[in-house]
Amino acid sequence: MAEISNGTLFIIGTPIGNLEDITLRALDTLKNIDLIAAEDTRQTKKLLNHFSINKPIVSYHEHNKFSKGPVLVQELQAGKNIGLVSDAGMPGISDPGAELVQACIEEDIEITVIPGPSAVITGLVASGLDTNGFVFAGFFPRSSKERKKILDSLGQEQRTIIFYESPRRLLETLKIIKEAWGDRQCCIARELTKLYEEFQRGKISDILSEYEIKTVKGEITLLLEGRTIHQDAKPSWDTIEAYYLELIEEGLARKDAVKEAAKHWGISKRELYNRVMK
Repeated sequence: MAEISNGTLFIIGTPIGNLEDITLRALDTLKNIDLIAAEDTRQTKKLLNHFSINKPIVSYHEHNKFSKGPVLVQELQAGKNIGLVSDAGMPGISDPGAELVQACIEEDIEITVIPGPSAVITGLVASGLDTNGFVFAGFFPRSSKERKKILDSLGQEQRTIIFYESPRRLLETLKIIKEAWGDRQCCIARELTKLYEEFQRGKISDILSEYEIKTVKGEITLLLEGRTIHQDAKPSWDTIEAYYLELIEEGLARKDAVKEAAKHWGISKRELYNRVMK
C-alpha cells in the first residue's frame, strides 16, 4: 500500500477591506485546496461568494485553536491541502495562525504563504512617518500593568511604533501615550481600503482635539513617531512625581519606586530622592 504524503498548509492573505485587493494567486489557491480553516466562517463565506468559490469551511479561531489545531494537522497528514484565512489580512498577525504553523513545522508539513494586504504596511506607507524601520506591537494593552510594560519597553524606541486599537478606546490610549511619551507626531489610519478610509496626521494633541468633537468608528491602525533628539528634554517635576506616586500605589517600596522612576525618565536617582523625601 502506497504511503500517503502530507498535504500543504497554505497561509492565505485576504483583503483588509476592499475585496478587489485579493490576489490572483490567492483566488487560484482558494479554488484548488480541499478545505478552508477560517477565523470567522461567515466573513469568509462573503469573500468566497463574491468570487463564486464553493469549498468546505471549518472554524479556526482564538477560542478553539488548541483543540482544532491537532484536527487540522491530522487532515494535512491524510493528504489534504488546507488554506488558513483570518477575517482580514495575514493569519498569525494579531490573528490566530502561529500555533498551527508551529505544529506543522514539528510534523514536517509543508507551509506555503500567499501574501496579501496588511493594515500595518498600508498605514505605514501613508502615515508620513519614518518607514526605514518600524515596530509593530499588536493591540495596545487593556490592563494597566501590561500598558506600563509596553510603554516602558518602547519609550526609548526610535523607530516608528504601530498599534492596533478599537475606536472606543482610542482617545484614552492617546492620552496615556501622550502622558508617557510626550506630544509626538502620529497618524490614525482608519477603515483602510474601505469606503470611508481616513488618515488623521499631526501631533497627538491635534488628533485628540479632532476626535473629541466627533465619534470615532471603524478599525484603527495607530502609528506613532519614534523617540527623537528633541524629545530628550526632562519632563516636568509634576509629571515625574506623579509617576513616582503611581509606583508607590502599586506597592513598590519608596527606594524601589525612586529607582524605577529615575530609570523611566532618565534622571538622577539622588536628585529624585532628595525631592520626594522633602
